[in-house]
Amino acid sequence: MRKPTHSFRGAALGVAAAAVGVVAVAVAGTGSAQAHAPSAQAQAQARAGAGAAVPQRTPGHLVPRELPPHPSSDWYASDVTKGLPETPPFCVEKTFPSAGATHRTFWTEYDTGATQIVVRTGTVEAARKLAAAAEKKIQNCAADWESQFPEGTASWRDYGALTAEDGAHVYGVHTSYPDSEPGIHLFGVGRDGRTVTVVTWGEMGGYELAPLADFKRTATTAVVKLYHP
Repeated sequence: MRKPTHSFRGAALGVAAAAVGVVAVAVAGTGSAQAHAPSAQAQAQARAGAGAAVPQRTPGHLVPRELPPHPSSDWYASDVTKGLPETPPFCVEKTFPSAGATHRTFWTEYDTGATQIVVRTGTVEAARKLAAAAEKKIQNCAADWESQFPEGTASWRDYGALTAEDGAHVYGVHTSYPDSEPGIHLFGVGRDGRTVTVVTWGEMGGYELAPLADFKRTATTAVVKLYHP
């Protein structure tokens, strides 16, 4: 029987930047068409410039100081990175699409770690369904884990809803396996318009070690930092 493993420590990830070039095409004409060519070209350049002036916004993500304080370590963070984490967070594996997703991982000098995933969907209804699917996955996580590791035990707690934008909810999941350290995990799922986020926090230990009040503030902040057009 293989033993379960939980990764609480994140790894900093880099983001590659790409340069965008603009190609201008001049069209020559004769007679009256030639006389109007500069004006048409100027209008086309103005339209292109106006489009380039609108930046592609990225939903706001948490920063280290917004996570629950660790008693013995600072928090460290990766860059905000497109797509999903290479190692998906516990309980919400295979829940979020890579398209429209960004993420940031956080870690401490000890075993405590955290992850935030943000997904901008195409519609508000799609966002509602995605948030509901994430909550369902977390609610079923303890039972699914026990099915996978029958020698271990797991449980979960519903810590209730938060008042944040279009709604948020906090959960806790505890796992224990013989001859291994137990693990405690907190989850915050929230939505603002068509943007969904999940924040996960975990370390070795039990429910009594979970910084619930601080994590609720973290989850609320995560949802407030989202936006929708």
